[in-house]
Amino acid sequence: MTEEFVLDLDEDMLEYFREMADVLVERCGISRPEAVARVNRRYANLEIGPYPDLICHEHPEFWALPAYYGPDEHDRFPTGDPDADAHIDFSRLPVHPAPAKDSPFWTSAEN
Repeated sequence: MTEEFVLDLDEDMLEYFREMADVLVERCGISRPEAVARVNRRYANLEIGPYPDLICHEHPEFWALPAYYGPDEHDRFPTGDPDADAHIDFSRLPVHPAPAKDSPFWTSAEN
């Protein structure tokens, strides 16, 4: 476990995952602890290499948004790319429930 995330991350990958949490806070209006818990739940089982891991070929938004939203009616996830996401009505996307408060994904306390 590294800092607030349940993955073993080097310093640069830790920053990348923090950027994912920032996306959820800024775009979805959730608390930072919830954003971290959602990222933890979504990616807990990944084996992440040192920076730049393969996931870095996409912006953090690409990985962050599926931790909050489900697929749209065409089974497409938001990508974080404004051009690719232009057709998505975010207000109609299902929102995944937050992880249970007693789950190991909540590594930061709510303020």
